[in-house]
Amino acid sequence: MLAGLSRRGFLAGLMAAPLVAPIAALADEFTPVADAGWADWVAGFQSRARKAGISETTLRQAFARAGFVPGVIQKDRNQAESIYGMEDYLAITASEERVKAGRRALSRHGGLLRKLERAYGVQAEVLCAIWGVESFYGTKKGTVPVISALSTLAYEGRRARFFESQLIAALKILQHGDVTADRMLGGWAGAMGHMQFIPTTYRSFAVDATGDGKSDHWADDPADALASAAHYLAEAGWQAGQPWGVEVKVPKGVKAATRTVAEWAERGVVPYRNISGGAKAKLVTSSGPGFFLLRNGRVLGAYNNSERYIVGVGVLSDRVNGGGALKGAFPPDATGLTQAERVRVQERLTALGFDTGSTDGVFGPKTRAALEAWQRATGQAVTGKVSPEVLAALR
Repeated sequence: MLAGLSRRGFLAGLMAAPLVAPIAALADEFTPVADAGWADWVAGFQSRARKAGISETTLRQAFARAGFVPGVIQKDRNQAESIYGMEDYLAITASEERVKAGRRALSRHGGLLRKLERAYGVQAEVLCAIWGVESFYGTKKGTVPVISALSTLAYEGRRARFFESQLIAALKILQHGDVTADRMLGGWAGAMGHMQFIPTTYRSFAVDATGDGKSDHWADDPADALASAAHYLAEAGWQAGQPWGVEVKVPKGVKAATRTVAEWAERGVVPYRNISGGAKAKLVTSSGPGFFLLRNGRVLGAYNNSERYIVGVGVLSDRVNGGGALKGAFPPDATGLTQAERVRVQERLTALGFDTGSTDGVFGPKTRAALEAWQRATGQAVTGKVSPEVLAALR
């Protein structure tokens, strides 16, 4: 079994379609605090860590400023809040903002990305898209102390053995000298750096692309992290030069399954670009556009085994590489608004001085708060609910 697939099971078990966008806002919520139970657990854990080869110096440095993180437990027990449907997920992962930033990143780091494409076979735009989804091109690598987060999760006990193995791996990374404890920051569950590797995946696939004797996934220079991701996907079976998948037109009543492209054609499923008839294609359906996941799309499942994640990375990679918007459209939602109309609601609220946080058409807590503030300021019933009438009033 491929060692790095631990990341796939890890992320699939945490949430169906994780998003990186919220990470940068977690600093205060995830500040370590003193906790007697956690401290007792750490004392017992350290004897096991020593048997695993962790030195006294490493343990002392790693836990010098570590602590229990209540926000990690809260997040672990309330994962459903981070799950989006396909339309909202694509609105975030392949937003115009992320596409434009991706094109700038591809231009700026094109030499490195093309070099990695030649070495590992993974297309530059695909690596760039994963980078964009995982950490918004290195701008949101995470602010949670990894040792504190992993020790909290191991102590809490829901997946104690797994998180303790991640903690041991993180300590070995520190012991090797790739990063210091104060720089080892990540997401709430221990995913780290530009490409959000978990520690065991890092230990199995990390690459020293800069030749300085370590693989630094936290540095401003993304070379080590991008090379490690390329290595990971190559080992998972990525086929050089082949697409991840393609958008398709799906007749009503056709259900998701895996067939050859030729067999799908017999059922009226039409791809928007030519694909070999003999290729195996997994059909992903939604309320709007459909997609074929080809071999490389399925390999992306080694990074995160969520269809929404795979499609999100794939669509973003196509857009970053110069492709246009999706051909298919999602229907109006339960409020009667399309995504474009929901974007206009956010744009109007923002223009009027009510900050929605983003203009992606996804109505999260900040957009609802902005809408409520506008309703309150204009003497309307404060519902926080959007509708065609609200859009008309905002116009």
